[in-house]
Amino acid sequence: MPDSPQQFANPAFENAREALAKKIRLVPDFPAEGVLFEDLTPVLADAEAFHIVVDELAEACEELGADMIGGLDARGFLLGSAVAYRLGLGILAIRKRGKLPPPVHTQEYELEYGTAALEIPADAQDLRGRKIVLVDDVLATGGTLVAARDLVEKCGAQVTGFVVVLEVDGLGGRERLAKATPGHEHAPLVVINRDPQSDATEAAARAKPIEGTKPSEGAKPSDGATEAAEGAEVKA
Repeated sequence: MPDSPQQFANPAFENAREALAKKIRLVPDFPAEGVLFEDLTPVLADAEAFHIVVDELAEACEELGADMIGGLDARGFLLGSAVAYRLGLGILAIRKRGKLPPPVHTQEYELEYGTAALEIPADAQDLRGRKIVLVDDVLATGGTLVAARDLVEKCGAQVTGFVVVLEVDGLGGRERLAKATPGHEHAPLVVINRDPQSDATEAAARAKPIEGTKPSEGAKPSDGATEAAEGAEVKA
């Protein structure tokens, strides 16, 4: 990876997780009751926090073998563009339906109530053989990232990984990405705001039932919370 374009004399954060913990604004009951919204705006506005988050995103993308970055509409554009610049790569802007002139490639996907779609230009670039890492701000239900993967892979590219800043627990996004779609290889997921060691510990704990209890599907968010998170991920 190229040398960092900016060094801070007295770093305020040791890593991206610390920067996110200090700078994320938590908003309860938004956009629906029962949802704790994690606002990344202060992170993006703080030069050092933004810098360290982008550096860790870029490191993950490089390790996943990216030769192009795919940024999802809309905050994925901000993060993905910075990562692509950091790595000396191009960025593929994956747009919401209706934002691009024809011809376009389109991938529809289901929401809880209705459908949405992502699009990329059909004749602007040849994606055949490209290794693309998809970058977004948050993983919620996983619907947007799965649709983005299906979209670019039907154009001949290979998605070698998914890299996000945050993950909303309890909505099944991680499981949805891990579940192979026919014709698509499994691609790794990297969540910048998670400690990989903690993930492994939590996974082991979930796999071992507590003595005297029955297996459970776990707590499920309300329909309103699920719909709100899905809408936030789609960013409609």
